[in-house]
Amino acid sequence: MSWAFLRDLLSGVNKYSTGIGRIWVAVVFMFRLLVYVAAAENIWKHEHDEFECNIKQPGCENVCFDHFFPVSHIRLWALQLIMVSTPSLLVIFHVAYRENREKHQNQKLYRNPGKIDGGLLCTYLISLILKTGFEIVFLVLFYKLYNGFKIPRLVKCDIKPCPNIVDCYISKPTEKMIFLYFLVATSCLCIVLNLGELSYLIFKYSIKCYLKRHVKKQQ
Repeated sequence: MSWAFLRDLLSGVNKYSTGIGRIWVAVVFMFRLLVYVAAAENIWKHEHDEFECNIKQPGCENVCFDHFFPVSHIRLWALQLIMVSTPSLLVIFHVAYRENREKHQNQKLYRNPGKIDGGLLCTYLISLILKTGFEIVFLVLFYKLYNGFKIPRLVKCDIKPCPNIVDCYISKPTEKMIFLYFLVATSCLCIVLNLGELSYLIFKYSIKCYLKRHVKKQQ
């Protein structure tokens, strides 16, 4: 899979982000996207082929793998990366709308089309809420699908057509668990950064509005 589009998207978002937003972009790009492409993708590349059970009953190994891994970790991570990054398109589209509006009317309508204020502020806040929501949803989804954030060495399966309780072994469980904890930790860090940026912007513009009202009252 080519991640060029996601890389370009994150680079575009960086132009219109606050300081905290730029840290978020760096974390997503360096500690999630690059780690995913360079290492994590290869670790889970042959997870089905390397899943072994101590019986050769036709179909048993397949149904056991499907039961314990209903969705591939790596595909779920890929979907998570895409979903938490795409809300930033709202900000890029809004800035493009401002620039296009100025171009058509042939006059300066904004001091800076990329400045976070007015309608763009609302769009930016919505994108932060969506990104945070997607992060939480995927963390809950991971926890529910795999019964926690852990990779067991051995799983016991008694689903038909397995004739009895079968022992199945997962390859490289320690290595997979280390990367799982790392990706969960970076996801939690992104949630903290999004909430921090959300609180910062709300506080900043609340103070700004308060000061404007105070000046008007004095005048």
